Amino acid sequence: MRQLVWAMGVTALALASCSHAAPVPVASAAEAVAGHADLVKLFDDWRAFVQPDIRVGVPDYSASAMARKAVDLPRYRARLNAMSTTGWSAADTNDWRLIEAEMNGFDFFLRVLKPWARDPGFYQNVFGEESDVPAHEGPSASPTIDLFKFAYPLSRADDRKLTELLHGVATTLKAARVNLASSNAADLWRYGDRAFRSQSEVLAALDRGDLKMRTFSGLQAASLAGASPALRQAVRDAKAATDSFADWIAAEAPKRTGPSGIGKANYDWYVAHVDLSPYTWDQQVTLLQRELDRALASLRLEEVRNRDVPPITPIDEATAYRRMAEAKTTKFNDFLVATGLVSDKPYFRNAMEAQTSSYAAPGADRSFFANVTALNPLPLLSHSTHWIELARLRFEPRASAIRHTPPMFNIFSDRSEGFATAMEEIVMQAGLYDDIPHGRELVWIMLANRAARGLASLHVQANEIDLADAGHFHADWTPRHWSTSKSKLVGFEQLLYLRQPGYGPSYIIGKIQLDHLFARASHEAEAEGKPFVLKDIFARVMAPGILPPTLIEDEMYASLKE
Repeated sequence: MRQLVWAMGVTALALASCSHAAPVPVASAAEAVAGHADLVKLFDDWRAFVQPDIRVGVPDYSASAMARKAVDLPRYRARLNAMSTTGWSAADTNDWRLIEAEMNGFDFFLRVLKPWARDPGFYQNVFGEESDVPAHEGPSASPTIDLFKFAYPLSRADDRKLTELLHGVATTLKAARVNLASSNAADLWRYGDRAFRSQSEVLAALDRGDLKMRTFSGLQAASLAGASPALRQAVRDAKAATDSFADWIAAEAPKRTGPSGIGKANYDWYVAHVDLSPYTWDQQVTLLQRELDRALASLRLEEVRNRDVPPITPIDEATAYRRMAEAKTTKFNDFLVATGLVSDKPYFRNAMEAQTSSYAAPGADRSFFANVTALNPLPLLSHSTHWIELARLRFEPRASAIRHTPPMFNIFSDRSEGFATAMEEIVMQAGLYDDIPHGRELVWIMLANRAARGLASLHVQANEIDLADAGHFHADWTPRHWSTSKSKLVGFEQLLYLRQPGYGPSYIIGKIQLDHLFARASHEAEAEGKPFVLKDIFARVMAPGILPPTLIEDEMYASLKE
């Protein structure tokens, strides 16, 4: 009876996931008729407005500046709400809803999150590698100084540009001390200096000439060869300011004693109105616990299934490992094309080849993912289909600038991280590991890790545990002791998930939403007496672009509402 009641509860959650359509505006007689072109104009104005005022590379995040933003925000909402979407296509209507979600996000940042006033890590803005998602993970002060976007050796114009940007670091960090004066979010301070230790290392490597950056095109070197004396000095000044700021955070941290999470009610508002997720905090806890249980149970059954199969022998020599990893990448690309999951296009293949796993020597410093890739690169490579998404943005631009521009406030998280996580299991179930039985075990271990860390992050947001407890839970529930609470990776991940609500659970929540899209497509095919063709269904899912899955579903089934 208990199992039946539990199953009914899960069914209720699944049904709730279908009831997510948000109302769209209906114009009054006094409202002007607007078209999608007017929406694009509003989008351009909105994106300009949401940026801080910047003078000589220095953003103004003062209390008075952000108060002015709060006063002006309703004007943009009014312009959006004055547009009637009656007669618009589902895609155009979803563009409207995406802008509304961004306005909700900025409203939430102004009212609740206030990273410029609560979160020291917000002021890290020098980045030495490209993210595998459409924008930086977590909130960052503008302007971001993306070293990977420059070509090295630097042109004279880029030399001047980078010099000007780096000149702003010290002044920005000086202003940050004032802006953060009343912050009492203990965990954001206890762990806040880490971002600046990392930023310092990046600047030091750039100064030495041995900076290696992960980018869309693979590992790229950056150096100051031929750089102007002004740029060299700007790099050193930025590093000195960064080191000083990191030391200040560490010194201030013991004085900050308040909660860092936003609480359940705020979390529920955020995921509903910004992420456009159909699941509340309580539902996400249930779903992530279920996925953690499923992953661990499946892992143990796989181990029984493979009990007589020789284990994977790790390759502990860099050249031989690289040859193996390149062969796995080719195998993976061929598999994606053969199953119809991805079209056979050179830029898709190139994107994946550029992310071929590198050798990591055995030892205590191996991260969780290095422990996985040491045995087989395929599970992490499956997640790295992120880079195919970025290739689409580069080589297959959307007709609408609203779709082609990455959503703000990490609104892409359920779609980007969730679908990438789903790919790990999709390709496994489609047969990728039929000749590598123990490879399936690695997929379940990766899923358990993602569920455990997301579950921990939910309890941090609810202020039920702190980041130290989250790190222990994260590591303790990752199989084979491949994760440790003291690792830099665990610290980075849990801090990110605290700084950006919804991000930690998105790997599982987005995956569940993709499962729902597949389930609905399966039911549709059965009802119409048609075959379920994975290639066609996956193309329909991917066609709308990087949107919250609830909007993707609306576009997939728009004809049923018309």
